Amino acid sequence: MNTSSRKNILFKYFLIIFNVLLFLNFQFTASAQDRFTVVLDAGHGGKDPGKHVKRFNEKDIALNVVLLVGNKLKKNKNVKVVYTRDKDIFIGLKERGKIANDAEANLFVSVHCNAHHTQASGTETYVLGLHANKQNFEVAKQENAVIFLEDNYKEKYAGFDPNSPEAVIGLTLMQEEYLDESLLVASYIQDNFTKKLKRIDRGVKQAGFAVLHQTYMPSVLIETGFITNQKEGAFIGSKSGQEKISTAIYDAIMDYKKHLDENMVAEEKPKPKVEKKKDPRIYKGVDFKVQISSSSRKLELKSYNFSGLKGVTRLKQGRHYKYYYGRTSDYDEALKLQKKAKATGFNSSFIVAYKNEKKVSVNEILKSSQK
Repeated sequence: MNTSSRKNILFKYFLIIFNVLLFLNFQFTASAQDRFTVVLDAGHGGKDPGKHVKRFNEKDIALNVVLLVGNKLKKNKNVKVVYTRDKDIFIGLKERGKIANDAEANLFVSVHCNAHHTQASGTETYVLGLHANKQNFEVAKQENAVIFLEDNYKEKYAGFDPNSPEAVIGLTLMQEEYLDESLLVASYIQDNFTKKLKRIDRGVKQAGFAVLHQTYMPSVLIETGFITNQKEGAFIGSKSGQEKISTAIYDAIMDYKKHLDENMVAEEKPKPKVEKKKDPRIYKGVDFKVQISSSSRKLELKSYNFSGLKGVTRLKQGRHYKYYYGRTSDYDEALKLQKKAKATGFNSSFIVAYKNEKKVSVNEILKSSQK
């Protein structure tokens, strides 16, 4: 075989290998884009033990539960797990939030244990919000106190005082955009704790946790139980108890992912312009709206409250208000409205559909025949 033939064969092999690598890279990139990223946060750690009762440290229980949840999640190929800590080290609250934000996470879950001077028991899951009562503030104050263990905490938190109810109110404003989804995740967790594990239900609550404030995604803080309660402390401190708790949390996370998969419609990528105009996607009797925010506050429907957007409507559900931009039966027009909402700062806005004044799945509407 002459030199020229060898070069041709080598060149062909090179092209084959290059194309294979290119294909694999494309597959990996596409897979990464579809990944659901969960940041798991084990409360406390290192020099901060959290609550301590006899042989139980909150930091150890929280870490054990988080690692168990992470191991279960990693078995799903489209789920990426990021830990704020995977060993016994101290991590500041602001750093925990930064880890989640840098990971561009879809969900942030912080795990803790409760304590009380009585034999109180039960589980509760928190989202960031104004304190409904003094008890909620006391729980948040205990968890926020870790700030004092951080170096230069006054500079880091701009004078934020965990002991001041007024100061904590300011934490809630930026996270309200994710309140609706956070409440949904919290309800999944509490349902699993109470129905599957038969735990006492202390409910889904709102309070001003600094660690939740630092994140820009749906976020929850779980109090898995009271280590000060003789029976419950033994349960959450045991390997079998931690396994059951982690399974309940894992199932709730996967239920939330399923909810997103079923209800979120991916934005359509721009397509090359063609001469033939495509048929409009109009669905008679269906109202597409763009949900831009969910809040515990009742805002005036003035454009200055919504970055200049006009025609915003409000719907009260329970104690919360949902704010929608636009209304149309044309799905393509709804996509334009969503694009405009995002351009004005509502980055997590999404399209919802109503039929006969009832919310329905956007995917199901798109699958149905147009009229």
